[in-house]
Amino acid sequence: MPITNADLHCHSVVSDGTLTPEALAARAAANGVELWALTDHDEIGGQQRAAAAARENGMRYLTGTEISVTFAGETVHIVGLGFDPEDPRMLQGLTATRGGRGARAIEMSDQLAQVGIHGAYEGALKYVGNPELISRTHFARYLVEAGICKDTSEVFRRYLTDGKPGFVPHRWASLRDAVQWITQTGGAAVIAHPARYRFTPTEEYALFTEFKAHGGQGVEVVTGSHSAAEAVRYADTAREFGLAASRGSDFHSPDESHTDLGKLPPLPADLTPVWQLLADRIR
Repeated sequence: MPITNADLHCHSVVSDGTLTPEALAARAAANGVELWALTDHDEIGGQQRAAAAARENGMRYLTGTEISVTFAGETVHIVGLGFDPEDPRMLQGLTATRGGRGARAIEMSDQLAQVGIHGAYEGALKYVGNPELISRTHFARYLVEAGICKDTSEVFRRYLTDGKPGFVPHRWASLRDAVQWITQTGGAAVIAHPARYRFTPTEEYALFTEFKAHGGQGVEVVTGSHSAAEAVRYADTAREFGLAASRGSDFHSPDESHTDLGKLPPLPADLTPVWQLLADRIR
């Protein structure tokens, strides 16, 4: 029977989500998800728990992660699906990518202190399951808790983004390295939520061209942050570049995410779902 409800992008407490892998699996299954992947940022520490929870909830499972990449001065996210989580090439690559987050977080806190927001680093740490993965999202949750902003959307309008207090760029993995860590360990690389990147048309074309040249195989067409028009646009991009299509909510939290697990529109019927490329990797 073909898979009709796959959700291949979400986050747990292992990175910047608020639910455990087990709670995410239960939520996904309750919402009708048949094929699931947990894709924590630059981390695969929750994979065994997620795979076991998927089985317990009657879902099929693909290994997953979301790798941070620097491309044309912008942070781009590459989702890896179906890779071998025990392969040292993936483990070493992700360890290197995580390495700069701690120093970056302290610098972010220092910048916020300069505009009168003190103790942000310590406040953010309360929301961090894994200190190696402290991120802007953890700072945002603290700023809401402290009453500085009413929600995380307001935080990112006023702070932590380019040109605002608390923004500190980080040099992540290269596009080539991220794609190769995924593909050389048996998986498929997917460009996550492409509509979110602030690229010119020329830069976006270069991203897809280089991604495909390095062995990338998919693009998220239907995702929590894409409008219907953006889904149509990136379906056309998938056709133009010969890429498979992926589908994922990018769910982080019941209180913060606009789209729940499993509650996405279907992929266009003429596109190849990325999970068809990974049939022998599904568990």
